[in-house]
Amino acid sequence: MGSSNEAWRERALREFPRRRVDKWVAMAGAACTVFGREGYARASVDALAAEAGVSTRTLYNHFPGGKAQLFSTVVTWTSSEVRDAQLGILRAVLDPERPPRPEDLERDLIALARGFVGLMTDFPNHFALVRHIHAEADHVPAEVLQAWREAGPEPVARALAEALEGLAAAGLLDLHGDADLAVTHFSGLISHTLTLRSHYGVLPLPKEETERLVTGGVAAFLRAYRKA
Repeated sequence: MGSSNEAWRERALREFPRRRVDKWVAMAGAACTVFGREGYARASVDALAAEAGVSTRTLYNHFPGGKAQLFSTVVTWTSSEVRDAQLGILRAVLDPERPPRPEDLERDLIALARGFVGLMTDFPNHFALVRHIHAEADHVPAEVLQAWREAGPEPVARALAEALEGLAAAGLLDLHGDADLAVTHFSGLISHTLTLRSHYGVLPLPKEETERLVTGGVAAFLRAYRKA
């Protein structure tokens, strides 16, 4: 569980009985399993309740918004966990106070890319949800999509943009005046093909192929953005 979710649990326990909080967590965990397996559109409230071992009435008592509220809860919960992991990797690899030497830049960006890509294995339920979000975007409520973006992708993208700007300030990269676009290119080059071919980690690629795609993606990024 990510640090932000631990903090949420601690706050909830100050306001609600432990039994109620534990019930919320159990139902959210069960919902993650069902949504990851069935997707949003196909998952039924009956199936969600059955997986959690509760009645539909109990589910609605805790989540009055039903399926949409549960999906939003699960997506933001798991996104927070993955976000915390990504930010931890970013801080460990690219210390803004100690930029890498020019000869170590590619090594460090590869380490960052490996760490990000490896999270698909560490958080399979989350990436199963993301796969369904992309496949069913026209069925998922707009407010749920926005909650997901605000919980995970957007803060990670901002942090990565700041890290790349730090590398630019150190004279290692030329972002051509658009750090956000550089983030899009970095993320796409290191993970897009891998994500599609592995179906968001459902069918993991051989280690050698994963390494080829990651290192090749970083090399392509540096051909476009390394400071001349």
